Amino acid sequence: MNRYVDLCLWLLVLTGCIVLSSCGSSKDVVYFQDLKPGRSEMVLPEAHVITVRPEDKLSIIVNSRDPQLTDMFNLPYVTRQLGQSLRTDYSTGNNTGVSCYTVDSRGEIDFPVLGKISVGGMTREQIASHIKSELVAANLVKDPVVTVEFVNLCISVLGEVNDPGRFAIDRDRLTVLDALSMAGDLTIYGNRTNVMVLRREGDTQRVYGIDLTRGTDVYSSPAYYLQQDDVVYVEPNEVKARQSTVNGNNVRSTSFWISLASLLTSVAILIVN
Repeated sequence: MNRYVDLCLWLLVLTGCIVLSSCGSSKDVVYFQDLKPGRSEMVLPEAHVITVRPEDKLSIIVNSRDPQLTDMFNLPYVTRQLGQSLRTDYSTGNNTGVSCYTVDSRGEIDFPVLGKISVGGMTREQIASHIKSELVAANLVKDPVVTVEFVNLCISVLGEVNDPGRFAIDRDRLTVLDALSMAGDLTIYGNRTNVMVLRREGDTQRVYGIDLTRGTDVYSSPAYYLQQDDVVYVEPNEVKARQSTVNGNNVRSTSFWISLASLLTSVAILIVN
């Protein structure tokens, strides 16, 4: 009889160990575990400023002391919308409140009066500076103020986040942390040790992995600064993967072992009685 009692106790201990071990994965939930307040200093990667690619859309507005002089350089719809915010409805793909220039396959736009301008690979500041210098050199406008804004640039966040979707790039330096914040952060089921960033580079698709639990990995990653059309994907962790099976019961799930231990315990009690 003592042997059966020992068996029951052993099964209970085993079940407890399994449950506790399943809770041990909580260490994978905390971000930046290697960073200590006041003691950790991170060297940020070289800042990546977004550059123009073919099919990007640009809003370019020229202003000066003489509005009538600069009207010829502004698309008519843009002129009527000066002072309004530039907004894009990414759910429908429609641009509202702004007319824009579409960069062609050669990286050029057709600008009023100046004609074809090559903007491929340039930043917003470089485009504005180039157009300004061209206007002054051609003696078209003496004191131009050129404003360039991106219209359709965006990134996508998919997987185990609270609000997945497509988000506009609203600054020149958008980080992967910014993107995850816009998506409402990871769910409790998101794998924080392998957040993937999918990036098209020429004719290839490159995949970067980022471990959010290690600050050194986050800030040293080439994908820390995002580019237009990047896709951030958060894969499910093992807990979520186990739940995806039928009733969540397989040999790797806690519920499976608890059920098995309960069955064996019941059998042992029946034998004792």
